[in-house]
Amino acid sequence: MASYTMTVTMTIPDDLSDELRSSFPNVGRAALEALAATAYSQDVLSLAQVGRLLGLSSRWEAQTLLSRHGVWPGTTVEDLRSDLETLEKLRAAD
Repeated sequence: MASYTMTVTMTIPDDLSDELRSSFPNVGRAALEALAATAYSQDVLSLAQVGRLLGLSSRWEAQTLLSRHGVWPGTTVEDLRSDLETLEKLRAAD
C-alpha cells in the first residue's frame, strides 16, 4: 500500500484570520480536528483513523475530541477489531 501525505492550504482574509487566531491559537489544528469530526460523522473515517490522523495516543482521546465537536462516537466493527489488535499487541508485549 502506497503512503501519501496531503498538504492543504487555506486562504483566509487578514481581518478574519485575526479574528480566528484570537479564538483558535492553532487554526490549522482546529481545521484538521473539524475535518476529522466531520469525516467520522459521515462514516468516512473510523475512530481509530481519527486518532491516527490527529496523532492521538488512545481511543479515549479520540472519543473525547469528537465529543467536543458534537460527534458522539459509537462502536463499529472496525473499532472493535482495532481494539482487539491493540489488546493482542499488549498481551504479546508482556
